[in-house]
Amino acid sequence: MVPYHQNHVDKYHQWMKSQELQELTGSEPLTLDEEYEMQLSWRDDEDKCTFIILDKERVNEGLSEVECMVGDTNLFIQQDDDVKTAEAEIMIAESSARGKGFGEQALSLMLLYGIKNLSVIKFIAKIKFGNIVSEKLFKKLGFSEESRSEVFGETTFSWMPENNSNSSLIYQQKFEIQHFQNTQN
Repeated sequence: MVPYHQNHVDKYHQWMKSQELQELTGSEPLTLDEEYEMQLSWRDDEDKCTFIILDKERVNEGLSEVECMVGDTNLFIQQDDDVKTAEAEIMIAESSARGKGFGEQALSLMLLYGIKNLSVIKFIAKIKFGNIVSEKLFKKLGFSEESRSEVFGETTFSWMPENNSNSSLIYQQKFEIQHFQNTQN
């Protein structure tokens, strides 16, 4: 994963022209200029955290970051009373990259980043009705259904890391150790 920079915007903008991705993410299409403005907001605003997900195999083949892009993951931070909450999002935009574990690895990394670096206490995810793949992923990582909104057509899932020993944090710690070992060889 890498921070979302201007060189990623054109490909990201192409992804977001997809009706399927717009429906799954609840997004509205933006102009290219608006997408560049949004990228600056995601980079500079303290209440947002966005990373681009790369295919490591393609990176190892020497392809550019843009050629290796498969999706993105985000945290939107909210401070309510003493509880710092983050809405977590994941999108695997490249259909050829779906079902290969990118979403689980990237989301696990993002959740761990939120805990360790942003002091997040609670995570939520708002998933559009019918997005079964996302529901399964978030449940696998320890999230449970909190509420349903017929008005917005979405289910809200939540997770508090200290309340769930079978969580993405355990998976992520194993992943970090493996990654560290791989980089040392």
